[in-house]
Amino acid sequence: VKTLQVAADTRRAWIGAVASWETVGQLQRAQATADAASELAEKLGETGAMTKGAQAREHVFVAELAGETAKARLSARLAKEELTRLMGLWGSNLDYQVPNGLPPLPNSVVRRNTIEAEALRNRIDLQIAKLDLEATAKSYGLTEATRYVTDLEILTGFETEREIEDDETKTRTTAQVELEFAIPIFDTGKARMRKSELSYMRAANLLAEKAVNVRSEARSAYQAYRSNYDIARHYRNNVVPLRTKVEEESLLTYNGMISNTFELLTDTRDKINSILLSVNAKRDFWLAEADLAPAIYGGGATQASAEIEVAAASESSAGGGH
Repeated sequence: VKTLQVAADTRRAWIGAVASWETVGQLQRAQATADAASELAEKLGETGAMTKGAQAREHVFVAELAGETAKARLSARLAKEELTRLMGLWGSNLDYQVPNGLPPLPNSVVRRNTIEAEALRNRIDLQIAKLDLEATAKSYGLTEATRYVTDLEILTGFETEREIEDDETKTRTTAQVELEFAIPIFDTGKARMRKSELSYMRAANLLAEKAVNVRSEARSAYQAYRSNYDIARHYRNNVVPLRTKVEEESLLTYNGMISNTFELLTDTRDKINSILLSVNAKRDFWLAEADLAPAIYGGGATQASAEIEVAAASESSAGGGH
């Protein structure tokens, strides 16, 4: 599980580093445009065609962009250092390069309508917890389950039981449960086994809670994946093209002496902000896409500590005897 977590963290760090350098690139392009406008403003001021106030607006725009670019470059360097730490690189290996931009959005998203079932089947931490529960049962001498319940049933008390009577399995179903994660229950009725059975049930409840959380994490990961794709596509297809059109029209009216410099600066700044929001939206999509695999197979940031609970419950009650 730790290996899966390191792999997932490394991929997220790579996405963050690449997105940071893409932000730097966008700001540098905006800086070049602003520098040219500032030089033009200075020349117009020398001829008396532009007031000092208008010149100051041009210059402060350039100065603010320079500050934003420097801050973005620092963030990109720190993001790359985080990636370096996760990959364990040092010395001459520090000269590696990351791309200047994230991949474009895919044409469509992958449908995962059965992501809950996939997670219940494949989550490594859940399977480890189940094996720990089986080991607990053996340590207490509980070798033959009297019935099986699902994770949802054990938490809600609403059961579909499969009882073993006279070496025959009998099933009594009170409702249909779509996605099952079966947990064996031991209820021998023997007084000497009661303490062991209660200790086992405590661990079984923790396993059931973990299974329910796995379902929720899988649903959340898929919802984030779908929603972030829609948001990123909206910025790419609608917001940025409209901002570009507004800036182009503003430039035409400025060249025709219809609008003033301040209006052009405002439209340019708004376009830059929209582009940066688009970069962030694309980053969020790829981060959500990277979170799908940990939700299905394990290795998410919140899973490492949770996997200890079932074993801890078993250890805390192991001293009670059989």
